[in-house]
Amino acid sequence: MLNKNDVVTVEITDIGVGGEGIGRVDGYTLFIKDAIIGDVVEAKVMKAKKNYGYARMMEIIHPSADRVEPKCAFARKCGGCQIQEMSYERQLAFKEQKIRGNLERIGGFDRGKIDAVMEPVEGMDEPFRYRNKAQFPFGTDKEGNPVTGFYAGRTHDIIANTECILGVEQNREILEIILQYMKENCVAAYDEKSGKGLIRHVLIRYGFTTKEIMVCLVINGTKLPKADRLIKKLTQLEGMTSITLSPNTRRDNVIMGNSYEVLWGQGFITDYIGNVKYQISPLSFYQVNPVQTEKLYGLALEYADLKGTETVWDLYCGIGTISLFLAQKAKQVYGVEIVPQAIEDAKNNAKINEINNAAFYVGKAEEVLPDYYEEYAKTHGGEKARADVIVVDPPRKGCDETLLETIVKMEPEKVVYVSCDSATLARDLKYLCENGYEIRKVRGVDQFPETVHVETVVLLSQQKPDDTIEIDLDLDELDATSAETKATYQEIKDYVLKEFGLKVSSLYISQVKRKCGIEVGENYNLPKSENARVPQCPKEKEDAIKAALKYFAMI
Repeated sequence: MLNKNDVVTVEITDIGVGGEGIGRVDGYTLFIKDAIIGDVVEAKVMKAKKNYGYARMMEIIHPSADRVEPKCAFARKCGGCQIQEMSYERQLAFKEQKIRGNLERIGGFDRGKIDAVMEPVEGMDEPFRYRNKAQFPFGTDKEGNPVTGFYAGRTHDIIANTECILGVEQNREILEIILQYMKENCVAAYDEKSGKGLIRHVLIRYGFTTKEIMVCLVINGTKLPKADRLIKKLTQLEGMTSITLSPNTRRDNVIMGNSYEVLWGQGFITDYIGNVKYQISPLSFYQVNPVQTEKLYGLALEYADLKGTETVWDLYCGIGTISLFLAQKAKQVYGVEIVPQAIEDAKNNAKINEINNAAFYVGKAEEVLPDYYEEYAKTHGGEKARADVIVVDPPRKGCDETLLETIVKMEPEKVVYVSCDSATLARDLKYLCENGYEIRKVRGVDQFPETVHVETVVLLSQQKPDDTIEIDLDLDELDATSAETKATYQEIKDYVLKEFGLKVSSLYISQVKRKCGIEVGENYNLPKSENARVPQCPKEKEDAIKAALKYFAMI
């Protein structure tokens, strides 16, 4: 074990979730910011725990062959880019390995299987200036001047910088106009510690196709003093379409307020992904990298392989971005999203694109889909609700198990899983593959170059026999009295789960076997004590088990 203030030489072999380099000294793991894979560095231990510690890089002894000079002068200080010092080719290789590692370690998938389904990561031709959205915090420097930029890593200390090379070039001029307005009109920046001051953040959105610009000021109040002076300057910029105000007086880290008002222009901008048009408000969720988003959604559409006859569910649909892509090729699409404003945007986006085969529901996906499934059975004489394709694009935490259970019950031929976190993706894939599905394709899409994040698209399909053969059996040679040997308990469980979406225990199977006159072991699943209460098989599960026994010709 190392101790605080120890100075060590270490080779970096991996990258952590926060972008820090990972190296090992005599089996002890160190996390070292600003180090990349292949570096050999001298580092000073700043915090030491039993099995791992955090160290500060003091010197690069041997730079990695993949180390490059970052384009941004603030790359090491700023928390926005974690791996700008790494060549882009190596970034893509790292992200593919990250997906592979999580599938193997968390999902439990065999390396050979991963090799068979993994496709190369989809990178960018130009991995800079790709963000169509940026949120800039405002503060005050030591001289009392307003500043904006980005927070230093793991702090709320603002690094003054109006020129972020991940954002569009228009951001710089907009920020400088706002800073000048604040100076000239004595408008104070918000101070987190005191809760005083007015300007908290500025949200800027840019339409890559339409060239429309939105500026939304998030303020600690309800009014912007002398707003006309700021509006006059901003509206001189080419493409300015929407200037809005979002009041936020909460003392928390949430950036946007719950509402917004229009100061000038309209309350949204428009942009396109492919040939689908979207209206985007200050509160809309919209993918920040439109170039890669078109590839991402195109890949989801390719994996879905729609022929025009399918019913598709799009869960966590946001403002309908994927839903409307899918609706171009599907018979009917149903989108589900918890944010009411997003669903309103989705309905409006369907309307402006004259798409009539997409319907949207407000609510949690893990509640809406199970409720729909149960209600459908009630109103259709016990018939099971089904879907041809289900698409999920959940937040970082992944899918709730209740939702995964319902997906399995609905038996879609294909599941397309779009993920922003390959760790929770791997966990959810493990569940789906244990319940009747098989991974067919996996591909990463680099939505966020210069950072450790990567999107992943996965195609799963129902497991089906690859082939059938015909054989002749002499029934006289079979022991027809040994019906109980025709299917194992596990085979019966698997059949009931696949056909009825129900999980049954060995106890329930043995109870139903006895009722049907099939012998089971004398003490099989009997209670351990005389007074123990033995649960009895519910009618629904009893019927399902009987169906399985019939299927296996046991009754």
